[in-house]
Amino acid sequence: MKFLNVLLLLLIISHGLFAQDNSVTLRFTDNYRLYPSSVNQTEVFIVRNPLNQNILFSSCNTLNFIPFFISEGIFITTDGGQSWQGNDTCTGDPIAFHGGDPGIAIDKNGTFILTRLGRSPFVGLYSHYSTDDGATWSAQKVISTDDLERASVISDANPVSAYYGRTYAAWVNFAPPFPVRFASTDDAAGSWTTPTPVNNPTNRSAGGDLAVGPNGEVYVCWAGVTNVTPFKEILVGFASSSNGGTQWNVTEQAFQASGITGVLPNKDNIRVNGLPNMDCDLTNGPRKGWIYIVTGQKDLPPAGSDPDVILNRSTDGGLTWSAGIRVNQDPLNNGKEQYFPTVHVDRYGAVNVIYYDDRHTTSDSAGVTLARSTDGGNTWIEYELSDHNFKPTPIGGLGQGYQGDNIDITSTDSTLWPVWMDNSTGIYQIWTAPVKFSIIQAIKDQQPEFDFQLYPNPVVSGSRFKVQSSRSGKVTLKLFSLLGAEVLTVFQGELNKGEHVFDLKPEMLNQGLGMIPGVYLARLTVNGVSKTIKLIYL
Repeated sequence: MKFLNVLLLLLIISHGLFAQDNSVTLRFTDNYRLYPSSVNQTEVFIVRNPLNQNILFSSCNTLNFIPFFISEGIFITTDGGQSWQGNDTCTGDPIAFHGGDPGIAIDKNGTFILTRLGRSPFVGLYSHYSTDDGATWSAQKVISTDDLERASVISDANPVSAYYGRTYAAWVNFAPPFPVRFASTDDAAGSWTTPTPVNNPTNRSAGGDLAVGPNGEVYVCWAGVTNVTPFKEILVGFASSSNGGTQWNVTEQAFQASGITGVLPNKDNIRVNGLPNMDCDLTNGPRKGWIYIVTGQKDLPPAGSDPDVILNRSTDGGLTWSAGIRVNQDPLNNGKEQYFPTVHVDRYGAVNVIYYDDRHTTSDSAGVTLARSTDGGNTWIEYELSDHNFKPTPIGGLGQGYQGDNIDITSTDSTLWPVWMDNSTGIYQIWTAPVKFSIIQAIKDQQPEFDFQLYPNPVVSGSRFKVQSSRSGKVTLKLFSLLGAEVLTVFQGELNKGEHVFDLKPEMLNQGLGMIPGVYLARLTVNGVSKTIKLIYL
């Protein structure tokens, strides 16, 4: 039976339920605001122009109360981010009835498309378009007059797709059975198809995100939530269409989830959610067509008792999904909170996830972390994007704990472009810290500058670690349980560069592991950079 338990644990690890710890602290550039303003900017998004990568379009909710004001920010760079211009107001008529919650895209012709909610008497979902890089905007076009949630928007910019240039919108209706609904446009938001339901859920749907596949497939995902407040996420649903959204292959429960919907008491009771965010690998690399979904979860392995970022992936167009993979690499159940993840696959096929993170600050504050995987999510290296932290606080008058519900990331061929909201200036503003691939790829090539081995492994009574490092510095070598609990310190102190050997004696194993057979994690940390290997104790 003990041998079977060990095999089971090995199977769990082989499916990625514990990722390697490669957390590093590195700031690529000074953080800056896209468009410094006197109004709150929340719920931020960013897309690039498929025709001209020097053109980026970012939007958000813009909120003010004296006088009362809700709109959508329009922030543009046409020179690759050297300068930004814009407006806190989308100027498409009727300006006085905009309701915020933007969804944005740029289509194959370079037309900017924005969807938003309306305010009474214009309840529903409306769109505007701009043919001059956001300088002027069309009058509103009606997509739906139902009461609904913010729409996700994406445009198919793949020239080989049968639906090249088609733009899609998906959202959740606020009426039973709370389905995801869908519409599309082939004329740059000049007109939209009649909205149709994607699913017929047993559990009410929430959120919703879109991606396109390499052959023109359309993908939609959403959270299935409980039917009573706080409408906690308990599953992620998925649907795919191979004919431009005319017909759907629907899986109401693609995989189980345990979302973080509610408030974070440590952060002034700000409101959070665990809604899914999705992207697809459109490169010609080995993982072309892989689909990645990230969620904020807790209390369901591999997530711990505090909010963690969990990734699930599909290698077959959404027919099957992997077990969850924990993206953030801090120790499990350490009280640190990671939330609002968003995922983006770059030109190299690397998976990039950004999220709020308080491991580098006090529990009432947060910064932003980038986690990057170059092997489809099996292992991760993390980078601290923030050059300062902030204390999240709710914006009064917008519901319990409101500070905005999402952040975003895109990329050009040369640069990752993350955006997030931060109130360190006294109000929430859009911030960024562009990351050059020339820097991050070089960092990847240099890491790690050390290695270690364990022999024999599996361990029966005693064993030995051999550590090789090209740098001198602070070194720790520790053993952890699969749940992240520290069980034994093998070494902690200063070491010179070179080769070092540490004996793992029977009495040390008995003291730390309590003679309990199983799989453990040996973590070597040199000057703050870590590497983890598995230790099998028989």
